[in-house]
Formats: sequence, C-alpha cells, structure tokens
Amino acid sequence: MRTIQPRNAESVAEVPGFIDLLRAACDNPSINHTLEKLLSQPNERRRAMVHNWVSDLLLRDAPRDFTRAIACLIDDGVAEKAYEVIYHCQRKPFFLRTGGHA
Repeated sequence: MRTIQPRNAESVAEVPGFIDLLRAACDNPSINHTLEKLLSQPNERRRAMVHNWVSDLLLRDAPRDFTRAIACLIDDGVAEKAYEVIYHCQRKPFFLRTGGHA
C-alpha cells in the first residue's frame, strides 16, 4: 500500500491543502466538529483513525492534496497545534476571522 506523508524537509505549512483544511475547519462548523472529534482523541487512537482515514482516501482516489493534509495529522505535534488552531478559531466571532469585515 502506498503512503502519503510530507517529505522530511517539508513543513506542514508547505503541504498543499493543510492550511486550507484548517481554514475550512474555521469557516465550516461541520468540518470543525469532525476535526475536533478526531484531534481530541488520545494520540494512539488518533493515529489509528488518521491511518484508517488516509487508507480509505487512497483507496477512493481522493484528491492528493486533501489526503496529504489529513496524513499530516498523524504527527502528535502537528495534531496538537491543529487542535489549538481550530479550537481558537471556533470561538472567535466571524468578523474577527475575516479581518474585521462583516
């Protein structure tokens, strides 16, 4: 089975789709809820869930950028930071997330 992971020299910010995934989680309550449920799991459980999700995405020929973005969440540090981001953006009023424009 093939795997999709960031190259060693590549930060998650350089993974196409990763920042878009976090933005989508900030803008869409359903995506936010799904990622929050995933990221709030204990590390071992989260890693297993991400592995299964990525395997399913690969089998279904999902868009490569999306699959790579999800695969980043297998890393404990990345998952922790992503959880912080979506936790905080969920609690900001919408106009503050859009640069102050309602």
